[in-house]
Amino acid sequence: MKKRRAGVVSVVLVNFRGTDDTITAVAGLQQLDWPADRLEIIVVENGSGDDSLRRLRSEVTGAVIVESKVNRGFAGGSNLGVQKSTGEYVAFLNNDARPDARWIAAAVAAFESSPRIGAVASKVLDWEGERVDYVDAALTWYGMGYKPHAGERDLGAWDTPKDVLFGTGAAMFVRAEVFLELGGFDEDYFMFYEDVDLGWRLNLLGYRFRYVPTSLAFHKHHASMEKFGAYRETYLLERNALYTLYKNLDDASLARVLPGALALTTRRAVGRGSLDSNSFDLRQRDDDRRSTIEVSKDTMAGAYAVDQFVQLLPALTEKRRIVQSTRREDERNIVALMGNTDEPAYPIDYYLDGYERIVQSLGQLDGARRRRVLVVTGDPIGARMAGPAIRAWNIALALVEEHDVRVASMASVERLDERIEVAAISHHRPESAEEHEAWCDVIIVQGHALELFPAFERSEKIVVVDLYDPLHLEQLEQGRNQPFGDWDHQVAEAVDALNHQLTVGDFFICASERQRHFWLGQLAAVGRINPSNYSRDNSLESLIAVVPFGISDEEPRKTAPAIKGVVPGIGIDDKVIVWGGGIYDWFDPGSLIRAVAHLAKRRPEVKLFFMGVRHPNPVVPEMPAVAAARSLAESLGVAGRNVFFNENWVPYEARQNYLLDADLGVSTHFAHVETTYSFRTRILDYLWAGLPIVTTEGDSFADLVGAEGLGAVVPERDVDALVHALEAHLFDSEPIATARANVARVRERFRWSTTLQPVVDFCREPQHASDRVLSLGKNKKKLKSRRGAGPVERARAPRRTGWRRDVDRVRYYLANGGPSAVVERWNARRSRKRDAS
Repeated sequence: MKKRRAGVVSVVLVNFRGTDDTITAVAGLQQLDWPADRLEIIVVENGSGDDSLRRLRSEVTGAVIVESKVNRGFAGGSNLGVQKSTGEYVAFLNNDARPDARWIAAAVAAFESSPRIGAVASKVLDWEGERVDYVDAALTWYGMGYKPHAGERDLGAWDTPKDVLFGTGAAMFVRAEVFLELGGFDEDYFMFYEDVDLGWRLNLLGYRFRYVPTSLAFHKHHASMEKFGAYRETYLLERNALYTLYKNLDDASLARVLPGALALTTRRAVGRGSLDSNSFDLRQRDDDRRSTIEVSKDTMAGAYAVDQFVQLLPALTEKRRIVQSTRREDERNIVALMGNTDEPAYPIDYYLDGYERIVQSLGQLDGARRRRVLVVTGDPIGARMAGPAIRAWNIALALVEEHDVRVASMASVERLDERIEVAAISHHRPESAEEHEAWCDVIIVQGHALELFPAFERSEKIVVVDLYDPLHLEQLEQGRNQPFGDWDHQVAEAVDALNHQLTVGDFFICASERQRHFWLGQLAAVGRINPSNYSRDNSLESLIAVVPFGISDEEPRKTAPAIKGVVPGIGIDDKVIVWGGGIYDWFDPGSLIRAVAHLAKRRPEVKLFFMGVRHPNPVVPEMPAVAAARSLAESLGVAGRNVFFNENWVPYEARQNYLLDADLGVSTHFAHVETTYSFRTRILDYLWAGLPIVTTEGDSFADLVGAEGLGAVVPERDVDALVHALEAHLFDSEPIATARANVARVRERFRWSTTLQPVVDFCREPQHASDRVLSLGKNKKKLKSRRGAGPVERARAPRRTGWRRDVDRVRYYLANGGPSAVVERWNARRSRKRDAS
């Protein structure tokens, strides 16, 4: 084996009866912006059978001329060139291609950025630089590689580097050691799809094939097969597609795909020849004296391709064994690189009809649509879960039938379902998110995940942002007892976090139509309501959808008593009012406790039970409202007699026992902006358990309770109205029966299987928002500057800016993540500044 020279690029050109082009190409390579002592040019004269070898030797200087006595095809000729090369990197350039001045430099820079990058695919345009030859790679489910944007005008939309399945042999680079590890191009291909096969095998080994648009080349024309007979091209395409599938698909995928691919090859062959395959049926007329029929070579090309696939099966099986035994990459990652696999390719009506029959009957596209979805939450996943974790977990459950799903929590995690992976990430170690970001295709985030984990923030994956909790409005209430400066800072941080999420998300979900109107306003303020998104969908449903919190599709079943006869002081026949969640400062437990104390004077069997005091997330502190509620109950003499506080959070899987032990569900809160846009998830549990509901007016659920007759809606802080509503829905059979009947009807709207449908639909065909496609590409600077000049920036004017704010941020990340978090955030900021410049 030749010793490879570090930093040297060996460019291999294969010549077959195209000497003029080859001489021009060599001259172009010698003019590149690349040191001559780090460039090696290898020209393989591939058995042209004319005067090509003589001319190359006499007219080309500064290149190694390698002779092949016979035409070894592109695959064999390229392999021969690599054998004679000495560079650390090998490049392949069609002899009718012209490289840009920085063709090599840009590719080598990509290699130097990561040892995992095993190959670089150049951007290839036509000779004039106007239309696309190669900017992306795709593969049909039946094995034919294609270039999805070939022939389109280059408008600068494909100028973002990304990982691809394969590059085009017209202009690409491979690390020499990786090329040799792969055994080079498969020479059984001769030509067509050998570059597809090489790229697929390279990805299976765990290397990345990186599309680098600044490594640019221009392609003059494609060599025509007409002089050899177009049927020969058809034969090679059909045969090599089968070769590629057989070698590289994993066992499960091959078993599913190969029968359909073989059937489709036959259907194409019959369609090309305009034959009637029903003509041999005994019920059809035919001249039995004729033992032959005339069949076109185009038809036989498909039949011969299948036969040669059979002929080569023993050798292919050995190659498959090697590929599958050495693969390091999961099939899901490969599928993610295949692009649109549902591409029939040939405009033949009879064939297209057969294509649909095969796809629909054999389910050929089912596996290709499965994706990897990462759901990120800040709350613990396990036996005891609060609202954010419950929502995240049910999103995961809704998606796991169609996708591979992983839930990452910033707190503790337990695996509750064998189908769903769980993982812990820590803001103390921001890098802990990196492997999960690399794993997934779609990221669904809540809360502060984007702010705390740079891997998510700078990801080019599709980002779904769950906005069901308006954090900044919540902070207006949560921080109001703090010194004004701290309160202002706390709210400003939440505003920053949300505005940033609104800027980088591709799809947003919220909990109610009222919330959607609110978020549309905020999206407009940060520039996301723009022509790019509006032109795709003027309803903007593809940008932001309503996804309410939901309830289980299964009916609650009581497995054990939980309150009545269990909690000391609450008897079997008592009337229990349940408060279904935590006690927070923006709620009004005081008015409720006063109402219960008043009602208990004549109805001593009335009992109020607060289901959870200590939050399952240990970082969530007990709020002042808890102590105030306890103190009030003590002062009114009802603590432990009519008002009870459950110290621990009720286990998620046991919550139905508490709810079914209750007679009435209640939610009381203060009237303020947080209430206006809130979505009280506890009320959903009441719906699930079939409980009548008494709630304070002002939020979207109060509107629902009032409009649908689910119980009673009372004014804020109105103790007398509360007493009347509680008594009516605990002791009066008529309003109780009416409320329960209406609850049973309305709750069907809120099943998780219904509420999460927009998320399920989006993940089936996830895509970047229209303006995000631009922002990830050439127009990033333009979009960012436009967004930064709007009302959001003006609204921030009174806040700390410049170095004072930087010091504030350093203190914050030191306290919440340590030095590593500070470094991560600093690097993320530098990256954003580079992107904007």
